[in-house]
Amino acid sequence: MLYGEVYYSFGNVQLNYLDWSESTQKRVKLERDYFYITLEGGIGGSFGELYGNANLENAYKDYKEDAPFNRRYSTFVDYDFPFYNEIRLHMQNFHLDTYSYKVNDFVIGVAYKYKAESGFWIRPFLGFHKTDDTYFNGWNGYMAGWVFDLPFDLKGEKFSLGQWNEIEFGRNKSFYLLDDGTPVGDGESYGLNGALCMWWYAHVHITAGLQYRYALYKLGNRAYQSAVIYTMKYNF
Repeated sequence: MLYGEVYYSFGNVQLNYLDWSESTQKRVKLERDYFYITLEGGIGGSFGELYGNANLENAYKDYKEDAPFNRRYSTFVDYDFPFYNEIRLHMQNFHLDTYSYKVNDFVIGVAYKYKAESGFWIRPFLGFHKTDDTYFNGWNGYMAGWVFDLPFDLKGEKFSLGQWNEIEFGRNKSFYLLDDGTPVGDGESYGLNGALCMWWYAHVHITAGLQYRYALYKLGNRAYQSAVIYTMKYNF
């Protein structure tokens, strides 16, 4: 339970469609477009900021099918605890559950949040990264990144431009190389993962979004991957 003064809270349910680019589907034969449902929420106050989402991918598919034709579950939780001005203790955890593969990525480190009077904010972070998946378990280098949001008005309509971005580096060699030096999984000591997002706040209860999703040496592949995500949110 969180104690202290509450500054804001939000929650929504989303319907998303992820459309991989043609070049990605040619490079990564297992990538397929899919719908997914998201529950998202957050709260902030004197106790810090807590954010989370839960996703159900390919809801109409069989859980025991092979990827990418299977039902999948994922969650993400992010908590920043303030300890000096806008410097925070940062913790985040991503979990993915499929029939043939599971992963849990935990990061602990520090973050800093900058807020402008215009409404723009950005929060960079840096932390130690621990991976626990089907093939590897242990500390796995570091993760750095940022989240930002830039609100603006256009012809009387409210929009915002945002991004989340993660950079992994210094990964454990046993995570991305076989003993003979053959690359496996993500295939490099570093990786890039994120999305650039445009949101239209069409109504107090309705938000529409367009996201450019990207990844390099991530998601179990060595190729650059990109997709467009179409999103509709119902805000509680």
